[in-house]
Amino acid sequence: MRRTPSATEAITVRLGVSLAASLLAGCVNNPFKTAPPAGPLILEPPPGVAAPAHTLPQAAVTIAAPPSYADVDGQQLEAALVRSRQESQLMQDEIAALRDQLASTSSQLSQVRSAGMPPTSTTGGGAPGAAASTPAATMQSAVTQLKLAELEPRFDGAVVRIDVPADRLFDVGTANLLPGGVALLTQVAGEVERVYPGHFIGIEGHLDSEPLQSGTWASAHQLTAARAAAVFDFLTTRTPLKEGQLFIVAHGANHPLVSNATAAGRTRNRRVELVIYPERTTKDG
Repeated sequence: MRRTPSATEAITVRLGVSLAASLLAGCVNNPFKTAPPAGPLILEPPPGVAAPAHTLPQAAVTIAAPPSYADVDGQQLEAALVRSRQESQLMQDEIAALRDQLASTSSQLSQVRSAGMPPTSTTGGGAPGAAASTPAATMQSAVTQLKLAELEPRFDGAVVRIDVPADRLFDVGTANLLPGGVALLTQVAGEVERVYPGHFIGIEGHLDSEPLQSGTWASAHQLTAARAAAVFDFLTTRTPLKEGQLFIVAHGANHPLVSNATAAGRTRNRRVELVIYPERTTKDG
């Protein structure tokens, strides 16, 4: 006699058949199906989208250690400090001396402009007073009597100026007179004494704007002062001109005749001017 399956058995059979069908068909809802391995996580953003700041590589920051003076000798530091103070004081003294010289020169030039008289000599015991003054018309007309080869005297207001190129008088960057400079100054002094006897004469040093090539001079004023003094010494010892009628002025590069933009202009600005005043001394020497 055939047995009829119970309800429980029938349910079990149906579940088994259903599970088998699912496994064979590869159903996506298969509860026993394992998920495929996950791919690598890509953090790079798509083109045109900026990456988050926290995903960017961080640059290493290096903080420099402060300098160490452990190996420096304290005595060396002290000696360097003392030298620095001494050099600073020396520089201050030089500046003060130059200021005094500039103030003295400016005061003398102011007196010249206001009174029409040459300034007191900056060398020796000072220039004597003026006995007479030559009229401006006479001063101007006498310029043509000066016989100076290659030099062009000019009448400037009440004075006569003779520009002597510094390159013809001195070695480059020095106050040493050249043999040709000695001959030129001798000729100029003889003509000045012949045409303007006994007149006050200023010896004015000028320079161009170029930096000094020699370390001998701290400034253009020092070099022009030394050159004017060299001309003064030569004129008073080797020519008829007397110490009492001469004085010197150092202008440095402050009064160029022409622009310093060209080599020819700079050459012309390097000069010593002999400035003949209309006033004459009261005595010879």
